[in-house]
Amino acid sequence: MNNKVIPAATTYPDKPITLIVPFGVGGANDLLARLLEKSASTHLGQPLAIINKPGGAGTLGWNELSSANPDGYTLGLTGVELLLQPLYGPTKYHYPTALDPLVQISTQSIVMAVQTDQPWQNLNDLITYAKQHPDQIKFGHGGIGTINHLTGETFAKAATINLKQVPFQSGAEVVASLLGNHVQIAFVTPASVKEHVKSGKLKILAIGGDQRSPDPTFSNVPTFKEQGLEVIGNSWYGIAVPKGLPIEIKSKLETGFQKIINDPEFKINLEQLGLQAAYLGSKESEKQWLSDGENLTKMVKGTDLIDLIKSQKK
Repeated sequence: MNNKVIPAATTYPDKPITLIVPFGVGGANDLLARLLEKSASTHLGQPLAIINKPGGAGTLGWNELSSANPDGYTLGLTGVELLLQPLYGPTKYHYPTALDPLVQISTQSIVMAVQTDQPWQNLNDLITYAKQHPDQIKFGHGGIGTINHLTGETFAKAATINLKQVPFQSGAEVVASLLGNHVQIAFVTPASVKEHVKSGKLKILAIGGDQRSPDPTFSNVPTFKEQGLEVIGNSWYGIAVPKGLPIEIKSKLETGFQKIINDPEFKINLEQLGLQAAYLGSKESEKQWLSDGENLTKMVKGTDLIDLIKSQKK
């Protein structure tokens, strides 16, 4: 076995590297992958071949990644949903153990958006209205069981109000529905609403981070915690590899992606997408997966999401 690993590591990589994106073209995941693609040849020594495998809230792509040969030629883009999906029930692979994190690229906090002409100026205004008009407010999110959906359900529970959830296929669809007043609240990523906030069509009532956003567009938005609610909705993007990747190849990949993510031009391009660069290496990413797994387990147990997902599968 060792005889095979050493020459592979010394010549690696000698062909393009496939990057599986478990979501569709044009979304935040895909745009991030295209950014990585621009710098890959320089820092990895070979180009990235982007393969979109949408479906199952990321599970179709992660299934393919989990079963791939651990030779360094198949990588996958990951998000916090990789930790969430196994919490809702059996998946083909248990992704947190079938995969190894390689690097974390960026982080973002989920935001709660409403139309600017709504009378609610803060969470208390909205909560008061929701209690006076039960079941009249709908919230949109990017899919059953996503971090956006979980954040919305956690908010409703913490505020002791009834909200109707409406799932969509993408953040863009959620925002279109919000602008059309088909839903009154949207739980989305900052990138999905940034331009509409800047144009004055939408306003943000709360952000799901531990701290306020460093992005000037959102820096005045208070967190849920500042407004008295224990609601956290954080997301991240990273890259994972199939279990069993030789350490020499893993090290080469980690070093290459570290150079890409820490490149000033990459950081600027990332910020234009509404994302913040937040590099973590493989060891730090492992700790992040464990910590987030514990926190997400508590969040899921505090909602009725597992029952909802079971009913959807029947």
